[in-house]
Amino acid sequence: MNKTIRRTAVFTLLLVLSLLVRATWVQFYDGRALADDKENRRNAIALYANPLGNIIVAGEAITGSARTTGSDLKYKRTYKDGSLYAAVTGYSSQVYGATQLEGIYRKLLDGSDISLKNPLDTLTDKHADPGDVVTTIDPAVQKAAYNALGSNKGAAVAIDPKTGKILAVASTPSYDPTSISAGNDSVWKKLTKDPDKPLVNRALRQPLPPGSTFKLVVAAAALEDGLYADVDAKTDSPDPYLLPGTTTKLRNENASAPCENASIRVALQYSCNNVFGKMAVDLGQDKVRAMAEKFGFNDTEQDVPVRAYASVYPKDMDKSSTALTGIGQYDVTATPLQMAMVSAAIANDGKLVSPHMVSQTSDADGDVLRDYDDSAGTERIVSSETAQQLRSAMQTVVEDGTGTNALIPGATVGGKTGTAQHGEKNSKTPYAWFTSFAKSDTNGKEVAVAVMVEQSDAARSEVSGNGLAAPVAKAMMRAALKG
Repeated sequence: MNKTIRRTAVFTLLLVLSLLVRATWVQFYDGRALADDKENRRNAIALYANPLGNIIVAGEAITGSARTTGSDLKYKRTYKDGSLYAAVTGYSSQVYGATQLEGIYRKLLDGSDISLKNPLDTLTDKHADPGDVVTTIDPAVQKAAYNALGSNKGAAVAIDPKTGKILAVASTPSYDPTSISAGNDSVWKKLTKDPDKPLVNRALRQPLPPGSTFKLVVAAAALEDGLYADVDAKTDSPDPYLLPGTTTKLRNENASAPCENASIRVALQYSCNNVFGKMAVDLGQDKVRAMAEKFGFNDTEQDVPVRAYASVYPKDMDKSSTALTGIGQYDVTATPLQMAMVSAAIANDGKLVSPHMVSQTSDADGDVLRDYDDSAGTERIVSSETAQQLRSAMQTVVEDGTGTNALIPGATVGGKTGTAQHGEKNSKTPYAWFTSFAKSDTNGKEVAVAVMVEQSDAARSEVSGNGLAAPVAKAMMRAALKG
């Protein structure tokens, strides 16, 4: 064989080897990328080739699958009481993807999750029967929240303090996931362009200034630090309080309230800004932030299992800004979930059980794949004594303070109202907040709640935590305690 033939043979062999390498690369690497591409129509065809598993509330499926006609997608997602549970389920759409529980558990619900398959099914990639997601939601509490919020723009969360089970997650205005499951473009455009943003989960994913509800966190920091011996000790709090380094005086909404040198109990009862503004400065931003973070602020990975947006306590402030954080303003933000966690920890003797709204996942036969109730962690946030002191002060708020609209006969109720500034120089309607706990005097059931009303039809002068948010919390607590 002469040199030219040998060189041609080697070159041809290299070409063949290159072709084999490229084919292998496309098949095992690019092929997987193409298969996983969200624009790949085959993924949607496979996803909706069979009925999906269901999301369960109190033993009943609130989702379903309906046969389609005239489409290569055999099934579409349906929802029972879709608007009521949209903040829990999210949506699963043939065109717009999936969100919240529908998105998180998509593989379980469509039967492709490896936990649903035996070794042979995994080897052959056989489609398994879909699994179900069992939630912790209490339908009575969910309906109470949704109905009480009504036409208001707002959100509410309820938690069982002892178990961490989320009993309700409501966000209004809502939407019906069924209306977009098949990819109705006109409905989708209307929802995405709506200025009230119905697709936003306000309960978990819209942190806003919590106003005076944050005073509970400052009070907890002061008691734990020993700044004051108990909630009835007099504080050193001039009224009004001059913000350090400024000529601005921090005043109270009720000018006649007994806020000068008021105790923590009285300051919570009348929501005294001067007391908590000065208290935050006396503690210092680092101590207030440390307590806020123990409750869950600044946690960027708060999964319930839907990832909630972080509630924020800021850093690197001057003393005047620190004072404003003491009343839940400046750059402090919180979700209703976060403020429900604050009340839950106080109600549970200072211990916070990880909040979660999925109890179990199961296969098609009902066998449990994972039990989230058993894995819920518990962390001590404040001492038992501090928690007891705060519960007592919160009861005073409801019994003879700014939160009387939350009173429930036959139950022990504690709470804290909040009204937070909205817009530049408070030019827009303020946010109304209420966070609370309740315990039945007869059956021992407990619940912690937080409500935020972002916008209502009430006149600006009538916007308050007691007027707008407390009645929603009361309806939810009554539903939870009936059980």
